[in-house]
Amino acid sequence: MSLATLTKPWAATSYGFLDASAKRELRRKMLKAVAVPGCQMPYASREVPMARGWGTGGLQVTLTLANPGSVIKVIDQGADDGVNAASIRRFVSSVSGAAQTWDTLDASIIQSRHRIPEEILRENQVLVLQVPDPEPLRDVESNISIARQMHADADYGKLWLTLYEQIVRKGRIMQGASYPALVNGRHVITPSPIPRWDVPKLHMSKHLTILSAGREKRIFAVPPFTRVEPLVFSDRPYLVEDHAGLTCQRSGLSGFFMNELPMDGGGSRFEVSDSNLGIKAIRRTEGEPDGIGDTWYRNGEYSA
Repeated sequence: MSLATLTKPWAATSYGFLDASAKRELRRKMLKAVAVPGCQMPYASREVPMARGWGTGGLQVTLTLANPGSVIKVIDQGADDGVNAASIRRFVSSVSGAAQTWDTLDASIIQSRHRIPEEILRENQVLVLQVPDPEPLRDVESNISIARQMHADADYGKLWLTLYEQIVRKGRIMQGASYPALVNGRHVITPSPIPRWDVPKLHMSKHLTILSAGREKRIFAVPPFTRVEPLVFSDRPYLVEDHAGLTCQRSGLSGFFMNELPMDGGGSRFEVSDSNLGIKAIRRTEGEPDGIGDTWYRNGEYSA
């Protein structure tokens, strides 16, 4: 026995890395997810050159949708230049021939971790959200079989009770990221760990949103023009993060979702979370064409 007998001759991988069977399954499950908005569909999550928990679900969806005519944008908590975002973007481009971009308006497929871009997405764009934990009932029902039955029965009483307890104990709903939302009046989802700021962007949006959890092997979707309503009580309106009065110290933008950066001497400064929007604003101050499109928020108020 030799090393040569234990190895196979080199051969090119399938187009888009995933084999045809995997893509066919993912397309079928995506169609089912679109047909039943918010309902989790199981799928056989394949191995990809990335550790579980770092966006494998979103990557598989992007690889399935990508073609040589696609334009790929990948962001990690709003940043295009993050190591994970840059690595995924280059990988998808190398195996599919798709073009790369940082500009939200130029992209046809946008894969994101924890954020939705500030510029309004169009009908011909697809948003792919990475989801670490797709189960909104996880904190109130640890038995996944019972949780599945609760979804089937639309039994979300325990979720409502959790929100009520937060109001009783803290005076307000403390749930931040992954705020539970009712899709199309039927299924409750956890819209990935996006902040409250981003949840209204899913409501009656023009674009298709696909949420995929590779580690948990679940995929669900929010089709265009679908109602997405956060769980709130009639006398406790839904509130987003209060960033209206914050200003980005790099770009001068205000009224958008900000990242708080601690300073060495104490205190903190703020930078706009959507890095490409900040770059466009800086170009505008320098007299260059900025190309900023319409945004979901204006002066800190949702206006789309």
